[in-house]
Amino acid sequence: MPDVRAATLDGEAVALSDLRGEVLLVNLWATWCAPCRFETPFLQSLYDEHRERGFEIVGISVDDAGFEDVVREFAGEYGVTYTILHDPEMRSMDAFRAVGLPATYLVDRKGTIRFVRVGPVSEEDRAFFDALEAALG
Repeated sequence: MPDVRAATLDGEAVALSDLRGEVLLVNLWATWCAPCRFETPFLQSLYDEHRERGFEIVGISVDDAGFEDVVREFAGEYGVTYTILHDPEMRSMDAFRAVGLPATYLVDRKGTIRFVRVGPVSEEDRAFFDALEAALG
């Protein structure tokens, strides 16, 4: 997993490597992305269901600089309680070699990417659930 660093909406710097040891879902997204809006409630439900098993989600918004309030509104509208980072320079897109949004990466406790999806992850995605259960052990 690339060691992406970005800031929370409160300006606190976070590195993905700080979360090693957890099963981590990294979701690259933007407020203007319709498929991102589609999958956000599902991601929140996953977080609620699995966080006690050592599951973390980090949503990395690639919205432009100065759009922190828009990102904050989006998170509030969808009831997001997992970690949201803001990466207006899109370093995360480069680091993960993402070709579109949303882009989702499931990372195991050792930091190895176990599942990649460009486009929304959904409740019907058997490959995703199999990878998640294997990572959670």
